[in-house]
Amino acid sequence: VGPTKALFMDEITNGLDSSTAFQIVKSLQQLAHITNATVFASLLQPAPESYDLFDDIVLMAQGKIVYHGPREEVLNFFEKCGFRCPERKGVADFLQEVISRKDQGQYWLHQDLPHSFVSVDTMSKRFKDLEIGRKIEEALSKPYDKSKTHNKDALFFNEYSLPKWELFRACISREFLLMKRNYFVYLFKTCQLVLAAIFTMTVFIRTRMGIDVIHGNSYISCLFFATVVLLVDGLPELTMTVQRLSVFYKQKQLCFYPAWAYAIPATVLKVPLSFFESLVWTCLTYYVIGYTPEASRFFRQFIMLFATHITSISMFRCIAAVFQTGTASLEAAGYAIIVTFVFAGFAIPYTNMPKWLKWGFWVNPVSYAEIGLSVNEFLAPRWQQMQPTNVTLGRTILESRGLNYDDYMYWVSLCALLGLTLIFNIIFTLALSFLKSPTSSRAMISQDKLSELQGTKDSLVKKNKSIDSPVKANEDTGKMVLPFKPLTITFQDLNYYVDLPVEMRGQGYTEKKLQLLLGITGAFRPGVLTALMGISGAGKTTLLDVLAGRKTSGYIEGDIRISGFRKVQETFARVSGYCEQTDIHSPNITVEESLIYSAWLRLVPEIDPKTKIRFVKQVLETIELEEIKDAMVGVAGESGLSTEQRKRLTVAVELVANPSIIFMDEPTTGLDARAAAIVMRAVKNVAETGRTIVCTIHQPSIDIFEAFDELVLLKRGGRMIYTGPLGQHSSHVIQYFQSIHGVAKIRDNYNPATWMLEVTSQSAEIELDMDFATIYNASDLHKSNSELAKELSKPDPGSSDLHFERNFAQNWWEQFKSCLWKMSLSYWRSPSYNLMRILHTLISSLLFGVLFWKQGKNIDTQQNLFTVLGAIYGLVLFLGVNNCASALQYFQTEHTVMYRERFAGMYSALAYALAQVVTEIPYIFIQSAEFVIIIYPMMGLYASPAKVFWCLYSMFCNLLCYNYLALFLISVTPSFMIAAILQSLFFVTFNLFAGFLIPLPQIPKWWVWFYYLTPTSWTLNLFFTSQYGDIHQEINAFGETTTVARFLEDYYGFHHDRLVVTAIILIAFPIALGSMFAFFVAKLNYQKR
Repeated sequence: VGPTKALFMDEITNGLDSSTAFQIVKSLQQLAHITNATVFASLLQPAPESYDLFDDIVLMAQGKIVYHGPREEVLNFFEKCGFRCPERKGVADFLQEVISRKDQGQYWLHQDLPHSFVSVDTMSKRFKDLEIGRKIEEALSKPYDKSKTHNKDALFFNEYSLPKWELFRACISREFLLMKRNYFVYLFKTCQLVLAAIFTMTVFIRTRMGIDVIHGNSYISCLFFATVVLLVDGLPELTMTVQRLSVFYKQKQLCFYPAWAYAIPATVLKVPLSFFESLVWTCLTYYVIGYTPEASRFFRQFIMLFATHITSISMFRCIAAVFQTGTASLEAAGYAIIVTFVFAGFAIPYTNMPKWLKWGFWVNPVSYAEIGLSVNEFLAPRWQQMQPTNVTLGRTILESRGLNYDDYMYWVSLCALLGLTLIFNIIFTLALSFLKSPTSSRAMISQDKLSELQGTKDSLVKKNKSIDSPVKANEDTGKMVLPFKPLTITFQDLNYYVDLPVEMRGQGYTEKKLQLLLGITGAFRPGVLTALMGISGAGKTTLLDVLAGRKTSGYIEGDIRISGFRKVQETFARVSGYCEQTDIHSPNITVEESLIYSAWLRLVPEIDPKTKIRFVKQVLETIELEEIKDAMVGVAGESGLSTEQRKRLTVAVELVANPSIIFMDEPTTGLDARAAAIVMRAVKNVAETGRTIVCTIHQPSIDIFEAFDELVLLKRGGRMIYTGPLGQHSSHVIQYFQSIHGVAKIRDNYNPATWMLEVTSQSAEIELDMDFATIYNASDLHKSNSELAKELSKPDPGSSDLHFERNFAQNWWEQFKSCLWKMSLSYWRSPSYNLMRILHTLISSLLFGVLFWKQGKNIDTQQNLFTVLGAIYGLVLFLGVNNCASALQYFQTEHTVMYRERFAGMYSALAYALAQVVTEIPYIFIQSAEFVIIIYPMMGLYASPAKVFWCLYSMFCNLLCYNYLALFLISVTPSFMIAAILQSLFFVTFNLFAGFLIPLPQIPKWWVWFYYLTPTSWTLNLFFTSQYGDIHQEINAFGETTTVARFLEDYYGFHHDRLVVTAIILIAFPIALGSMFAFFVAKLNYQKR
């Protein structure tokens, strides 16, 4: 699009069949030739016909250019270096293998002379000595004439293609379109806000709210809760901004628009949303709660809440732009929320803060919101009753909270919030303008490779060792340590249907079901490597899933048998392996540990541990993973193994289960030609051991295609058009299709896989007026295949059906130990999860300890007690929220891995769930111990062994609740987004019904049950009952003299004689959440196939 004259394209044909890839490259060739454009593309496995469309070739290795010149000359160059491309070898494959130490020898031209490895450095030097290389060197050595930079032929003289106003209009239109398409997020935020408003107004209902000091405290709590709800409501803006940053930086680098043109629309278009959400909250709550019934004060409260909401959105957007990545931004947002809470003047009044920290109050947006809302309400005429102290009731309430300001502070607060909004948006724009994209290089090299590049002597020794190792590995190829039972899988008249999608019903389709497989018959035999091919959408993966028993929806008809006996999925899972197209592995364990874990859970207990380890080592050698066995798997596309290494690991993890049948879904997708050859060589090694292997494959090279023994070819609609042997040089396949009248003959040295897909394409069928599926069904080949399938569907005499004493290879205790072992390793190697939450607890506890310094025993009035309770309430709530939010992301990754492992029959849901629950305990204990060690001395709480124990116990149970809540949400929801949305609803209720904002005796009867179902309420109850329930010191509470213990009983409903009961109920929450997690993991499966 646009007047592009230079196109840089990276792996543009990934995952496409060869025909589609050819069409794309052909269009690029025409673009380059017709418009005189420059096209520079990197390709992984270009088919010969796609390769032949390019004019020039650039071949690189080890960061050096080996060849750069005309495509026609590249083979001549390598012949001068002593290497020749075989006739039936694709030139692109040859080029990638001839520079490899392991593969170079097979192309040596001078058979009378011994081959010695010609290094990349040597080839690069020879290229520079050629005439082509010298010309490039001369052209680059000439200094560039800068006077020609802006000549009369330039397309653009400005940095951006449009005037500023047009840029702004384009960006604001795009932003509006994105908001319309993200309407679900905004709609749900509004619904969530309405729900929170309903909770709030029915808890703080006007019929139970009086005009007195005690209920004035409830009004203050209600105003503060409104501020917190609108503050947290801006959090989704952070996630959405982070998700869009990569697109912004890409477009910024391409000079689409300046940062301000992106930032201003992102800010301006959120104003109506803030306006609407603030209006919804104010309209719902103002009258029902019973605030001052004056129109002016209603509108002033609404304006203040609107300013608070837009400041919140701006703050989180600013954090996202500065910290850039999701993990860092969420961690920073967590600190921002806890700092704004603690310095808001609610948990601890401004007057009680240490002098050197009072500045925090004046730079906090929530402080200004609290000042503005409180002044607006409590300076109203109805709060002007004079008290015995000669101070009005409103002033008394404000003074107790350290918010005793005059009416003008409302406008000061409003201006401060708008000023903070402006500052946040300026920082947002500056961050976008000057910070670089957070995308890091994915390149990873081993220590040996680093030594080789640095030219150290040790690398030469290691290099020589590595030359010998493949030969030794190949000596043992095919010699598996463990025996297995070869099995045949047969299928006859296989049909598969799904319910017709709603979208298709609206397009005139009358059928209720859509058929994806039609009358498939065939057999896969031991020791035979079968390719399952067809164009995109032909039903290859569908057939594989149906045979493997991986489908979770749809309707299957037909007969599937294993060595003549009907397939039973529970037993079949024990003898089969399935390599998915997406390589799903736990990122924080090593390659060898992944194999050991799979072997321990899937091999029968009768095999001793030494044999299992020997078997794992054998598989590492067979799949050529021995050199990277200690490498961390990492996250795909970000860290750890390369795509090719992940693919081989996927194969190895299934192979250590010692399966008789292995299904592989596109094992070469995303790999370059050489990496694909390595994977397929490993697969061929496995097939030669006598296993039954079926692979779907997209665009194989000639070598890879002819490594298969048999072929199953499907056309669109899930119909079979060929099943049978390939033959030498694909002779059987070629002979079959060329025998059909009208089919074009294959050209010399042309890829049979590509030719086969071309001559059977839908366009070819229309042109020839024939149906290849009908032709196959009427052929002798189909009859012989049907007879073979019938014959193999009968059990051999004396054979028996598959039978296992239990569903899993290991007993429950061994499953639990294996899961616990893997999870313990994974947790220990996850600093972004565990170290960050421990650090968050440390910093938060220190912050609260400094701010609430020695407040624990300084209790003279009810406000002093509120201050201590506010500190504990803040830590209990926000440490729990941070734990739950960070756990949700971590558990989501492992939950995806769990689906694969459960499908493979590795363990029961109970063993997995219990291991997950137990693994959390030591880290939660560390956090709880941190909290006690820091908070106890800094706040100066009453110290005794019993009180310290109950303090530790209450925080430990509280954090367990929040972490197990994350596990529970992941198990009951189909996606991370829905889990995150539900999580925020739990946070709102855990906050409102914690017993701090409104104590138990004041909660309406219709909501009391919610208080008892909230773990934070029991945490605060246990903490304060154990710490202050036996303290009989006299205090002045709301003008009356009482004791601390009596005030806790009367005002909060905390009874010291119920301490043990409270402790038992509190531990019941994490037990219940953990049990529900185990139950739903077993019963629910949201992975639809």
